[in-house]
Amino acid sequence: MTENNSARPLRAWAGAAPAPYDAERVERELEDFDAAVDKGGDEQLAALASDREVRHLLSSIFGNSPFLGRILRLHPDWLPRLLGRPPEAAFDDLLARTASAGELEKQEEVMAALRLAKAEAALLIAMADITGAWPLERVTDALTSFADRTVNACIGWLLRNAASRGQILQSTHDVSASGSGLVVLGMGKYGSRELNYSSDIDLVVFYEPGQLPLKEGLDDSGFFVRMTKDLVKMLQERTAEGYVFRTDLRLRPDPGGTPVAVSLPAAESYYESRGQNWERAAFIKARAVAGDLEAGARFLQMLVPYIWRRNLDFAAIDDIHSMKRQIHAVGGHGRIAVAGHNIKLGRGGIREIEFFVQTQQLIAGGRDYDLRGKQTCLMLDELAVKQWITPEAAEELKEAYRFLRTLEHRLQMIEDEQTHSLPLADADLDRVACFMGFADRESFAQALTTRLECVRDHYAKLFETAPPLGEEGGSLVFTGTEDDPETLETLRSLGFTRVSEMSEAIRAWHTGRFPATRATRSRELLTSLMPALLRSLSRTSNPDTAFDRFDRFLTGLPAGVQLFSMLYSNPHLLDLLAGICGTAPRLANYLSHNPRVLEAVVDPDFFKVLPDREVLHRSLRDELGHAADYQDILDFARVWAREYRFRLGVRVLSGSADAEEAGPAYAALASELVAALAPAAEARVAEKHGRIPDGRFAVVAMGKLGSEEMSAASDLDLIVIYDADAEAASDGDRPLYAAQYYARVCQQLINALTAPTAEGKLYEVDMRLRPSGNAGPIATSFPSFVSYQETEAWTWEHMALTRARVIAGPDDLKERLDKAIQQTLTRPRDRARIAADVVEMRARIAREHASTNAWEMKHVRGGLVDIEFICQYLQLIHGAAHPEILNTHTRTALARIAAANLLPPETADMLVRAIALNHNLTQVIRVCVEGVFNPAEASSGLKSLLARAGDAPDFPALEAELVENQRKVLEAFEAIIGKA
Repeated sequence: MTENNSARPLRAWAGAAPAPYDAERVERELEDFDAAVDKGGDEQLAALASDREVRHLLSSIFGNSPFLGRILRLHPDWLPRLLGRPPEAAFDDLLARTASAGELEKQEEVMAALRLAKAEAALLIAMADITGAWPLERVTDALTSFADRTVNACIGWLLRNAASRGQILQSTHDVSASGSGLVVLGMGKYGSRELNYSSDIDLVVFYEPGQLPLKEGLDDSGFFVRMTKDLVKMLQERTAEGYVFRTDLRLRPDPGGTPVAVSLPAAESYYESRGQNWERAAFIKARAVAGDLEAGARFLQMLVPYIWRRNLDFAAIDDIHSMKRQIHAVGGHGRIAVAGHNIKLGRGGIREIEFFVQTQQLIAGGRDYDLRGKQTCLMLDELAVKQWITPEAAEELKEAYRFLRTLEHRLQMIEDEQTHSLPLADADLDRVACFMGFADRESFAQALTTRLECVRDHYAKLFETAPPLGEEGGSLVFTGTEDDPETLETLRSLGFTRVSEMSEAIRAWHTGRFPATRATRSRELLTSLMPALLRSLSRTSNPDTAFDRFDRFLTGLPAGVQLFSMLYSNPHLLDLLAGICGTAPRLANYLSHNPRVLEAVVDPDFFKVLPDREVLHRSLRDELGHAADYQDILDFARVWAREYRFRLGVRVLSGSADAEEAGPAYAALASELVAALAPAAEARVAEKHGRIPDGRFAVVAMGKLGSEEMSAASDLDLIVIYDADAEAASDGDRPLYAAQYYARVCQQLINALTAPTAEGKLYEVDMRLRPSGNAGPIATSFPSFVSYQETEAWTWEHMALTRARVIAGPDDLKERLDKAIQQTLTRPRDRARIAADVVEMRARIAREHASTNAWEMKHVRGGLVDIEFICQYLQLIHGAAHPEILNTHTRTALARIAAANLLPPETADMLVRAIALNHNLTQVIRVCVEGVFNPAEASSGLKSLLARAGDAPDFPALEAELVENQRKVLEAFEAIIGKA
C-alpha cells in the first residue's frame, strides 16, 4: 500500500467491493437500514448512506454476508468513524479502546466491551479486505493485533482481580503481567500473525512456579489453571453480545494428560524428552503474546535447540515426511472437485503450502538462521533465495496461498463460521463466486482448480523420493490435535467405524505419554509401522475391536523400541499380533506385559515343533536356578509358565497345533511345574518342622492333567500320597506326625500353585478326587490309598482313576503307585452294576448341569462327559481281560478298545472323531473366550477360527456337525451303557 493510499479514508475504496449476490435481500436490508438512519437523525451518517459508492459497499455486505449485515443493522452509527478516515487510523483507535476495556471493574463489563470491540473489528477488517484497501498480509496482521489486545486486556484484568481478592499478595496497582512468570504463547496462525477471519486462537499457557507471591495455601498450579480457565471463559463464552475468540489449548504438552496450564520446568522436561516432530513444526510459529513477555522469550530461546536441530538423522527426516504424506502415489494427479472441497486440509490446500514450507524449515533451519521465520510467504521467498526451491515455485505458491486465504476469509465472513469447506449446492457456490468477485461459478471453479492443482503438484514433488507408507490409497495423518478428514476417510475405507476416536488414540500414542512411545526412536518406528499395522488390524473380523485391544496392548507395554524394531524387521508378526488382538484378549493382555515372548515367534522352528518334556524340564530348572528364596521360586515359575502358555496359545490360535498336540503340551507344562514346586513346598515346611525320616510323597495327576487333555483354562486335579511310618515325627524344632506333616506339605504345594503373587497365579487346584473326597485327609498315606481303592471307592472314583498319572515323587514310589492303580483297574467287575452306577451318575450330572446348548460341550448330552464315560466304563468292565486298553488319554484308549474288538469300528471311529472335534474347539475357545462360548456374541473372526479348528467349511456347517455328533454320541451311550 502506497503512502498516498494509506491516507485515503475507507469510503474512497467502497466502490471496489464485490457485487451483491442476493438482490432481494439487499433491497429489504437497505430499506430497513435507511429507515433506521432517518430515525437516528445523524446527518453525517445520512450523508454517508446516500453516497453512491458507500451504498455499493452496503449492498455488497447485505447481499453477500448475513453476518456482517447483522452488525450493520445493530450498529449503523459505527459507519462514520469507520468509513470517514483511513482504515489504519480507525483500527488504531479501536485497539486503544480494546486495551482500555481491561481496566473496567467487573468481569461482565470487560466481556461485554470486548465483544462489542470484536464486532467492530470484524466489520472494519472485512470492509478493508473486500474493498482491497488492505492486502491479505495486513488483514491477517490486523486480526492478530486485535487478538493480542483482547488477550492482554483479559490477563491484566484477571491479575488485578486476583490481587483485589487477596490471592496475589500485591496491590492492584503493583500487580503486573511483567515479571509474573505467566507465559502465554500464541501458536499456529496466531503466533505467525496470520489469523484467518473467524479463526480460533491457539494458546499455550505456562507458568514459572514461585514467581508470583500467592497467599498461603494457594499453590501455583491451582492458581494458574483457574486463571487459564477464566481467560478462556472471557474470550469464548457466548453472551448476548456474542463472543471474542474461540480458544484452543490443545497444543500444550500432552493435552490429554496435563492441566490447561503447565509449569515451565515440566514443559522443558517434556520437550527435551518427548517432544514430537509435529510439535517442533508447531513451535516454528510460536510467539509470546501476553503475560510475562520476557519469560516467554526466554522459554522460546531455550527451545531453540529442540526446534532447530543442527543435525537430523534419516529417521527424523522420515518422521517429518510421514507427518503428512499419501500412502499411495504421493505424486498422484487425482481430479480435484470444487463442491465440498476443504481448502485448508484438502488436496492442494492451505495446509499443504504451510507444510511444504515447514518441513524444509525443520530440515534446513538448524543450520540456516534465515529459514527460521514464522510467515509462510516470507519463508517461500527465503527458500527461493537459498535455492531450496525455484523462484517460479515460490511465486506460484505465494499467489495460490493468497488466493486460498482470501477465499477462506470470504467463506468465513458469510456467517462467521470457522469453516474451510466450499458448499455443495450450486446456489451456495454461486454466492461464494460472487463474493470472490467472479462473474460466474464456472470461472471461479476454474481459477480455484488451477491453484489447487498447482499446490498439489509442488507438494507431491517435495515427497517424490519419500518411501510410501503402505499400499492402499489414502492419507494417514496423526499429527497435531485435530482429525485429518482424508485420514478419517482412509480409516473408513479400511473397515474401521469409530474413526475419530481411533485417530485421537493414535495421536495419544505419539505424545510419548505411554512408556512404549516415550523414546523418540520408538515413535519414529511406530510412524513407519502405522500403515502396515492398520492394514493388519483391518483384515481381522472386527477391526474396531482389534484396534481397541491393540490400543490396550500398546499402552500397557513397558517399552517400545525393541518390539517395534522386531515388527519392522518381521512384518508377518503384525498379522499375528492383529489376530491376537482381534480374537484372543487373554493372549493380548499377556503380550502387553511380556512383549519379549514375540522373539520366540520369530524363530523359524517355532511353528514346527512343540517343546517336549525334557526341553521343558531343562528350561524350568534353569529358570528356577536363579531363585534366591522361596518367593523367587514362586514368581519365576509363574513368569516361565506364562511365557510357555502364551506360546501354546499362539500355536492354537494360528492353527499350527491341534488338540492332540496342545493338550499334552499344556499337561507337560503343568506336570513340570508340579514336579518342581513339590520339593520346594516340602522344603518350605521343613524350615519350621524339619523332615520325616525316610518319608517321601508323590503327586498323582487326575482329570484333564492326568489324561493330558488340558487347555489354556484347565485347572489341576491332584492327589498327594505319602509313604512314611504312621508313628514317625518330623525332626525339626516343631515336630509333626506324618499325617499332619504331609497335610502341611500338600497345603503348601496348593498355595504354591494357586497363590496370587506379584506375578499372578499358576492354576486353580481341585483335590476332591482324593480318597473320601472333601471328607478325607488332604494327603493320603500309601496303605490308606490302596485299602480305600480295594474296599471303599465308588464306581465313579475308579472311573476317575482311569486317568490317574503319577507326575512327581521318587521313582520307586511312583512305580508302586502305578502298580496299585493298575491292580485296581484290572479287577474283575460286575458289568450290570457298573452300568447302573454310570447311568445313575450321568443322570445326576444332567440334573445339576441341565443344558441343551450344543456349545456347553462338556455337560450337554452327547458331549465330552458322555464320551469319557463310555471310554471309562469300557475300561473298567474289560480291564481285567484286556489290560492293554488302560490308557489315561481318552482318544488313545478308544483306539485300543476298538483294536481289542470291544467296540464296533464305526462306533469307535465316531467317538474318536467326536472327541477330537470337542477338544479342538475347546482349545480355541479357552484361548479366546472366558466362560461358555456364545455364538451370538462371537466375532466372525472367532467363528472362522473355530470352523478351521473343526475342519468345517464355515461356522454354520461346524455347528451342524457338532449337533449331529452329540446326537450320535448320546445314541452310543444309551446303546453301550443304558439310558440315563
